[in-house]
Amino acid sequence: MRSDLGEHGRVPRQRDAVGTGCLALLLAVGTDTHPFERLVRWLEEWHGDAAADVRLTVQHGHTRSPALPGAVPFLRHDALQAALADADLVVCHGGPATILEARRHGRLPIVVPRDPARGEHVDDHQQLFARRLGAAGLVALCESREALRDALAAGLADPARYTVAADPGAQAAQRAAVARVGQIVDDLVAAASRRRPWWRAWARPGDGVVPGGASGAVSGAGRDHGAGRGR
Repeated sequence: MRSDLGEHGRVPRQRDAVGTGCLALLLAVGTDTHPFERLVRWLEEWHGDAAADVRLTVQHGHTRSPALPGAVPFLRHDALQAALADADLVVCHGGPATILEARRHGRLPIVVPRDPARGEHVDDHQQLFARRLGAAGLVALCESREALRDALAAGLADPARYTVAADPGAQAAQRAAVARVGQIVDDLVAAASRRRPWWRAWARPGDGVVPGGASGAVSGAGRDHGAGRGR
């Protein structure tokens, strides 16, 4: 599934507030190389308990393939757009591109941000970003299994709760969101670089240690959107 999404030349369809027939749910965990086992497991457990007839598309990325119908590792760009256009409910990780694309297709995304403490990402920028959007009412933020279950129950009862005005022109907002996450990551890297250890290794002449105890510089460490950070 590509997250550097561009223009498509078509306006996403505006769906009825309450759909008919089988409810369609899309889960998208993005392309980050860290597994997101927690979110996939939560959906498996919910689906096993849910009495409603739900049609799933589950993009599980580098997480193990779940015991769910409609599970695929990745979606091509056009397939992702079709799944977003068709979905009544969108559950996703905290990647800015995925969130903005869901809103562009008229969905209020149910967002479970990746947690670096669980090995789901390299840092906490998804949590910072998703919490800010949650406070602004731009996503349905779920940071626990119970919160996710409550959001899905509300969506099954009334899918219109997760409908927003489709915004085909959200590309500028997407770029601004990605840039903001890049700035957050840059700030985290800069803060970490300012924290010097109280000890200094003993250096012999010729060891390459420069004055101040630094052994070199890292450039561009905070911003590599192409590697999946924030997507």
